[in-house]
Amino acid sequence: MKSFTKSFTQQESVPEAGIDAAIEVMRSGRLHRYNTLPEELSETDYLELEFAEYMGVPYCLACSSGGYALHIAMRAAGISSGDKVLCNAFTLAPVPGAIHNSGAIPILVDAAEDYCIDLDDLEAKAASSGARYLMLSHMRGHIVDMDRIMAICDRHQLFLIEDCAHTMGASWKGKKSGTFGDIACFSTQTYKHINSGEGGFLISPHDDVMARAIIYSGSYMLFDRHQAAPAKPAFDHIRYETPNYSGRMDNLRAAILRPQLKDIDNQCRRWNKRYQILENILKQCEYINIPKRPDAEQFVASSIQFSLPSFSRKKIISVVEECQKRGVMVKWFGDDEPRDYTSRYDSWRYIEQMPNLPKTERVLSILLDMRIPLTFSEEDCLLIGEIIVEVVQG
Repeated sequence: MKSFTKSFTQQESVPEAGIDAAIEVMRSGRLHRYNTLPEELSETDYLELEFAEYMGVPYCLACSSGGYALHIAMRAAGISSGDKVLCNAFTLAPVPGAIHNSGAIPILVDAAEDYCIDLDDLEAKAASSGARYLMLSHMRGHIVDMDRIMAICDRHQLFLIEDCAHTMGASWKGKKSGTFGDIACFSTQTYKHINSGEGGFLISPHDDVMARAIIYSGSYMLFDRHQAAPAKPAFDHIRYETPNYSGRMDNLRAAILRPQLKDIDNQCRRWNKRYQILENILKQCEYINIPKRPDAEQFVASSIQFSLPSFSRKKIISVVEECQKRGVMVKWFGDDEPRDYTSRYDSWRYIEQMPNLPKTERVLSILLDMRIPLTFSEEDCLLIGEIIVEVVQG
């Protein structure tokens, strides 16, 4: 009986250039982003400039976490207590958490069969809810039809915040994920596409939005030392009206990230090679369904999702347990109980007036998810795929 022995949570090492830069920062003792000599740029300054250039946007703010970036995105967008924010029902807990943290009310939108936000339900709820904001999660790296998203936002005058925690390096029709909306947030948490343990980015093309975000991040009155930022006049009134919610990135994490950012496109290609091997094997099994991804989506597949449409709840639990016995760690999004990083929308019980979403429940009830670490070789992915097929076929 085939089995797999590598860890699904082990990451590749930080590049030697990142280790060397981090040691240099530690030897200097100047870990704080504003602890610089006159006319000197910090590692965090350079990282923001480099990420802005990579994304093709004017402004970038490095944050202490992706979740923190989502939080101040809410604030910088002007969201206040009682406002309604449309968001995916199929997402991870930090997304509704950020909405709740702002005092706003999440309006959960159904999941479609392709695991993206259901655009018909979004259109209907945009028309009926009175919401002025959309927090769109590209959940597990799946990018919805962004042409239609933008048309819905235009029709209903929705302020779009993109949660790109799983789509750094991905694009739709050649336009990078995160450059469609008014704000986009990225994560550099260990299991994302570049790794600083915790960390994140916020980008926006809007002067006023970025000025508020920089003040919220804890710039004190040092905002004019930001390089990937609007000019000083943008802060003239905002600096008096915006509180400090300290959540800056430090120079140590920035030093670790800069070499990884330089290699991001190569890393994305490596993930997709592994994904393709797994997808090709799993698709050969008659019981496994993997939705066809649109040609317009240039995805980055650091994980894989598949469904078992004909399987009962009991049988899916058995598949998960048997895979784990054989060393393959798959997660089930249909579980009644939150486990590890996975939770179903109805476990977020702080949401008032929890909606009934039978379509989302049906999609999640048969949905399995698995990480694809780059510590796995292409041969490892072949073995993992074979094990999953053997288990599913019984």
